[in-house]
Amino acid sequence: DQATEGAADEPEPQPENVTMGFWYVSPRRGPHRTTRQISAGTWDEVRQNYTAPVANAMDRLMKTTPQDIAGRLLLLHGPPGTGKTSALRTLARSWRDWCQVDCVLDPERLFSDVGYLMDIAIGEEDGTGKGRWRLLLLEDCDELIRGEAKHTAGQALSRLLNLTDGLLGQGRNVLVGVTTNEDLERLHPAVVRPGRCLARIEVGQLTRAEAVNWLGTEEGVGREGASLAELYALRRGTSPTALPEPRDGADAGLYL
Repeated sequence: DQATEGAADEPEPQPENVTMGFWYVSPRRGPHRTTRQISAGTWDEVRQNYTAPVANAMDRLMKTTPQDIAGRLLLLHGPPGTGKTSALRTLARSWRDWCQVDCVLDPERLFSDVGYLMDIAIGEEDGTGKGRWRLLLLEDCDELIRGEAKHTAGQALSRLLNLTDGLLGQGRNVLVGVTTNEDLERLHPAVVRPGRCLARIEVGQLTRAEAVNWLGTEEGVGREGASLAELYALRRGTSPTALPEPRDGADAGLYL
């Protein structure tokens, strides 16, 4: 998360690097995949960044093996600044022995361009053993999976669902991870129906007690608790209350 990157002041164990792939459409080369080494802490190191119900759900997710997989869709939803992207980096580290994690940088293009979708979903990766699982990450896909997605995203939603449990996904070890800021009740019922999701986790802010324990002081922590981004801001000495207040009806902040 950009809001939390480099914000920790206390010495922590040096995170190990994890190889992640990044897909995008190049104007000259078409669909293209590059790789980067991404820093990711262990789950034990970052677990305190999440409120208890989320941490408990993540405990199970981090320990998932190929034998545990039922649904193919991983859905992380919740307000901005709660650590969804950080959790995915740690998940990539936890699963690296059996799953290659790739981030799709232009998800809106992926589901509107059949050729791009086929290259990613069907094409074999160089240097990977046959049968190795892949997790495709699509971040901030609010329009894709909200209730009115059929109207706003054309065939994108049905292609996403077809990739997770339709004909396109048959015989392919592909998981799809989606992050969204949308409230659960606004998500399309076809996306959240039983059996489709490997995990569906609402990532909320820490309670006041959890936030005080994380920060080591009550100063700056409100009665309703705090998000991870707010806690890192407080640790840096930047009061979250100094941030501009959102206008009525406007979307919440732009963390993560």
